[in-house]
Amino acid sequence: MPTERIVRGGHVNSAVVGLAKQLRREMTPEEKRLWECLRGNRLGGRHFRRMQVIGGYIADFYCHSVGLVVEVDGKWHATQVEYDTERDRVIAEQGIYVLRVTNDEVRQNLPGVIARIAALCRERSGT
Repeated sequence: MPTERIVRGGHVNSAVVGLAKQLRREMTPEEKRLWECLRGNRLGGRHFRRMQVIGGYIADFYCHSVGLVVEVDGKWHATQVEYDTERDRVIAEQGIYVLRVTNDEVRQNLPGVIARIAALCRERSGT
Protein backbone atom coordinates (compact mmCIF):
# COMPACT_ATOMS: atom_id res chain seq x y z
CA MET A 1 0.00 0.00 0.00
CA PRO A 2 1.51 3.40 -0.91
CA THR A 3 0.75 4.89 2.51
CA GLU A 4 3.07 2.46 4.33
CA ARG A 5 5.89 4.99 4.66
CA ILE A 6 3.70 7.64 6.24
CA VAL A 7 3.62 6.08 9.68
CA ARG A 8 6.98 4.33 9.58
CA GLY A 9 10.38 5.06 8.18
CA GLY A 10 10.02 8.71 7.20
CA HIS A 11 11.91 11.62 8.71
CA VAL A 12 9.59 14.00 10.54
CA ASN A 13 10.60 17.46 11.70
CA SER A 14 10.84 17.45 15.50
CA ALA A 15 9.05 20.81 15.71
CA VAL A 16 6.06 19.32 13.85
CA VAL A 17 6.08 16.31 16.17
CA GLY A 18 6.08 18.65 19.16
CA LEU A 19 3.16 20.59 17.72
CA ALA A 20 1.23 17.35 17.10
CA LYS A 21 1.74 16.37 20.74
CA GLN A 22 0.54 19.78 21.88
CA LEU A 23 -2.54 19.53 19.64
CA ARG A 24 -3.35 16.11 21.16
CA ARG A 25 -3.37 17.72 24.60
CA GLU A 26 -5.39 20.74 23.44
CA MET A 27 -8.06 19.22 21.22
CA THR A 28 -11.17 21.27 20.53
CA PRO A 29 -14.44 20.13 22.12
CA GLU A 30 -15.60 18.90 18.70
CA GLU A 31 -12.38 16.95 18.13
CA LYS A 32 -12.77 15.39 21.58
CA ARG A 33 -16.37 14.32 20.80
CA LEU A 34 -15.34 12.73 17.51
CA TRP A 35 -12.26 11.10 19.06
CA GLU A 36 -14.44 9.37 21.64
CA CYS A 37 -16.24 7.66 18.74
CA LEU A 38 -13.07 6.75 16.82
CA ARG A 39 -10.58 5.77 19.52
CA GLY A 40 -9.95 2.20 20.60
CA ASN A 41 -11.04 0.73 17.25
CA ARG A 42 -14.65 1.68 18.07
CA LEU A 43 -15.62 2.33 14.47
CA GLY A 44 -15.92 -1.07 12.85
CA GLY A 45 -12.62 -2.23 14.29
CA ARG A 46 -10.71 0.49 12.39
CA HIS A 47 -7.68 1.96 14.13
CA PHE A 48 -7.53 5.75 14.03
CA ARG A 49 -4.67 7.94 15.17
CA ARG A 50 -5.14 11.54 16.23
CA MET A 51 -2.93 14.43 15.18
CA GLN A 52 -0.91 12.27 12.80
CA VAL A 53 1.94 13.89 10.86
CA ILE A 54 1.57 13.21 7.13
CA GLY A 55 3.73 14.91 4.53
CA GLY A 56 4.78 17.59 7.00
CA TYR A 57 1.17 18.41 7.90
CA ILE A 58 -0.81 17.36 10.97
CA ALA A 59 -4.03 15.49 10.22
CA ASP A 60 -6.73 15.56 12.90
CA PHE A 61 -7.58 11.85 12.55
CA TYR A 62 -5.98 9.21 10.34
CA CYS A 63 -6.93 5.61 9.58
CA HIS A 64 -3.96 3.90 7.96
CA SER A 65 -5.74 0.70 6.92
CA VAL A 66 -8.08 2.55 4.55
CA GLY A 67 -6.01 5.66 3.83
CA LEU A 68 -8.47 8.14 5.30
CA VAL A 69 -7.93 11.49 7.00
CA VAL A 70 -10.79 13.19 8.83
CA GLU A 71 -10.45 16.92 9.43
CA VAL A 72 -12.69 18.83 11.83
CA ASP A 73 -12.81 22.40 10.57
CA GLY A 74 -13.62 25.43 12.67
CA LYS A 75 -14.50 28.91 11.42
CA TRP A 76 -10.84 29.86 10.89
CA HIS A 77 -10.59 27.45 7.97
CA ALA A 78 -12.56 29.96 5.88
CA THR A 79 -9.52 32.26 6.16
CA GLN A 80 -6.97 29.63 5.09
CA VAL A 81 -8.53 28.10 1.98
CA GLU A 82 -5.29 28.15 -0.04
CA TYR A 83 -3.33 26.49 2.78
CA ASP A 84 -5.98 23.77 3.22
CA THR A 85 -6.11 23.17 -0.54
CA GLU A 86 -2.34 22.68 -0.73
CA ARG A 87 -2.36 20.51 2.39
CA ASP A 88 -5.14 18.30 0.97
CA ARG A 89 -3.22 18.01 -2.32
CA VAL A 90 -0.04 16.84 -0.56
CA ILE A 91 -1.98 14.30 1.50
CA ALA A 92 -3.95 13.07 -1.56
CA GLU A 93 -0.66 12.48 -3.38
CA GLN A 94 0.04 9.85 -0.71
CA GLY A 95 -3.11 7.99 -1.80
CA ILE A 96 -5.10 9.25 1.17
CA TYR A 97 -8.64 10.59 0.99
CA VAL A 98 -9.40 13.70 3.08
CA LEU A 99 -12.89 14.09 4.55
CA ARG A 100 -13.63 17.52 5.96
CA VAL A 101 -16.43 18.03 8.46
CA THR A 102 -17.29 21.22 10.30
CA ASN A 103 -17.49 21.84 14.02
CA ASP A 104 -21.22 22.48 13.52
CA GLU A 105 -21.68 19.06 11.90
CA VAL A 106 -19.96 17.36 14.84
CA ARG A 107 -22.03 19.32 17.37
CA GLN A 108 -25.39 18.98 15.62
CA ASN A 109 -25.17 15.63 13.82
CA LEU A 110 -22.43 13.42 15.27
CA PRO A 111 -24.25 10.19 14.25
CA GLY A 112 -24.36 11.47 10.65
CA VAL A 113 -20.65 12.29 10.71
CA ILE A 114 -19.84 8.83 12.08
CA ALA A 115 -22.03 7.24 9.38
CA ARG A 116 -20.12 9.15 6.67
CA ILE A 117 -16.76 8.07 8.09
CA ALA A 118 -17.92 4.44 8.39
CA ALA A 119 -19.21 4.47 4.80
CA LEU A 120 -15.90 5.83 3.52
CA CYS A 121 -14.00 3.17 5.49
CA ARG A 122 -16.13 0.44 3.92
CA GLU A 123 -15.80 1.97 0.45
CA ARG A 124 -12.04 2.38 0.66
CA SER A 125 -11.51 -1.12 2.07
CA GLY A 126 -13.78 -2.75 -0.51
CA THR A 127 -16.08 -4.27 2.11
